[in-house]
This record gives sequence, C-alpha cells and structure tokens, in this order.
Amino acid sequence: MSGSEKKLSSLALDKLVHEKARLMTLTYLASSDSAEVSFTELRDALGLSAGNLSVQLKNLEDAGYISITKSFKDNKPNTAVSLSVSGHAALEAYLSEMEVILQTVRRQSK
Repeated sequence: MSGSEKKLSSLALDKLVHEKARLMTLTYLASSDSAEVSFTELRDALGLSAGNLSVQLKNLEDAGYISITKSFKDNKPNTAVSLSVSGHAALEAYLSEMEVILQTVRRQSK
C-alpha cells in the first residue's frame, strides 16, 4: 500500500457535512459577512425549497453545527441561522480531507 493509499483509507468524511444541501448551507454560512443569515436568504441563495431547507437545518442543528434563532422583526416571524464553532470546525475538517483527496488525484494524474 502506497503512502497516498494509506492516507485515503484513513479519511473519515463527515457524512452529515458531505450531503450536498448541508454542505452548501455550511459553506454559505461560513462565507457570509453576517454572523446570522435569515432563512429566506438561505433558501433563495441555495435554491432549496423551504421544506428541504427546514429538514437540512434541523439535521445540522441536532448535530450542533448551527444555531437557529426565532424572533419577530417588524411584527413578522424571522428565523436566523448562524454557524456554531463546532460547525465551523466540522466544515474545516471536511475541507481538509477533501484537499487530501484532490492532492492524491492530482499527483496520480501527472
């Protein structure tokens, strides 16, 4: 087994982060200029249905990767989503593992 095969076999991609809608959500939150992003902004920016986004947010919240705050703004319900410290760490770990995969593929294709 080569060194790159050993590295790849030791990867443990976080399946919760790996799912496309959740990865897009975490990435959007991590790259936002705001500490909190509204549900509506997330839904529109990611092109997800309200139902799908709700399910994905619930999964991320249950894992402790995001925080959801419900309040009223101008007498209208407002749901704000923010990335938690553990969510940021999970995204960083996932991206680091993806970098190992990319580097391995790039080395092998040379």
